[in-house]
Amino acid sequence: MTASVPQKSDRSAEVVRKHREYLWPAVTNFFEHPLVADHASMQYVWDIEGRRYLDFFGGILTIQVGHCHPKVSGPVAEQVKRLQHLSTLYPNEQIVGLAERIAQITPGKLTQSFFSNSGTEANEAAVMLARMATGRYDVIALRHAYSGGSQLAKTLTAHAAWRRGGVVSVGIEHAINPYCYRCPLGLHYPDCGVACANDVRNLIETASSGAPAAFIAEPIQGVGGFITPPPEYFKIVFRAVKEYGGLFISDEVQTGFGRTGKKWFGIEQWEVVPDILTCAKGIANGAPMGATVTRPEIAGKFQGLTISTFGGNPVSAVAARATIDVIEEEHLLENCDTVGAYFREKLDELQQKYPLIGEVRGKGLMLGLELVRDRKTKEPAPQETNQLLERARENGLLIGKGGLYGNCIRLAPPLNISKADVDEASRLLDKSLGQVRVPA
Repeated sequence: MTASVPQKSDRSAEVVRKHREYLWPAVTNFFEHPLVADHASMQYVWDIEGRRYLDFFGGILTIQVGHCHPKVSGPVAEQVKRLQHLSTLYPNEQIVGLAERIAQITPGKLTQSFFSNSGTEANEAAVMLARMATGRYDVIALRHAYSGGSQLAKTLTAHAAWRRGGVVSVGIEHAINPYCYRCPLGLHYPDCGVACANDVRNLIETASSGAPAAFIAEPIQGVGGFITPPPEYFKIVFRAVKEYGGLFISDEVQTGFGRTGKKWFGIEQWEVVPDILTCAKGIANGAPMGATVTRPEIAGKFQGLTISTFGGNPVSAVAARATIDVIEEEHLLENCDTVGAYFREKLDELQQKYPLIGEVRGKGLMLGLELVRDRKTKEPAPQETNQLLERARENGLLIGKGGLYGNCIRLAPPLNISKADVDEASRLLDKSLGQVRVPA
């Protein structure tokens, strides 16, 4: 059964009512009438009324190898029956096995991991370790970044709506990000000479102590709207950060585990090896897991003791290791690159058809559309973006949104989708775009 105009049943209405009554109001839902999910399988999700949706957002870039993939859910079920939890106070084969697998796929000599439960925790651990390892405090982040929901992560974040409630701003500064479509310097790539990258050096010299502990960035900014830097960007930034003695942290929470195609981690697309790498989301195909990975000499500079009560628990560790195995066994790095390129072609065709699409960007199966009311003025189109989400849902397609202005569509299906899935998603996007009302 495919989706249609959503009608509230008594069951879904009751779930939504209780959600509003018992959860914080700040917990955001998509759609005018929130979708109450019931079950899922591979690339599909069903709501509580039995309507089926093609999922092209994947639980916010988390369902890496398909919903309830039997090669992941099977080992997880067996592990729950065998050993579910003890904490990091007790070594076990599952956490060690996962750490070894991660060491085999990470770039350079990043071979030691600290496991947590989320991207927020992974980024917190990375900044704390960088400050300990360098004996410095200043951290350089990027505008339009998103790093998580804790106070420190909110401070690293550079979206007003995600920073509210108080941040700890001391020691953290934000450089201009490589947002070529809306260049804050009013320049045009490649004639610009990648001036935004040089702003990192300028910021270190003027708005910091001149001795940074670290620079942290997402290879492709996720919540920012899949903002994708030019190929030279990170090499220029890396040289500046190292010149001033800082560590380079790659936030791979959304770009990790094959999401950008061909490579395991997004930063590898820019031919840079970070000092510290953080990841979460797709690492365990939906199980709660975060990891902060670094070289042994940096890990060895952590001061004092630490534990993680739930981090790296046997169940999540098994899920993560199984996810890595599926990506390898099913050649999903290559599939992501091939099918992603095919999807990009389809999106480029839609851009030619609909003036609402100002830009198509991204890599692999991390592709974004920036919607604008006028291509010349680039006026953001957040209302039209919301319309598109609603129409797509009604037509049976789940997509995401983001961007500072709420006008970017985020497309991130499981890495094992086929070209046939792309054809269907493109057809549904085309239909949905045709239903969006754009002011004259």
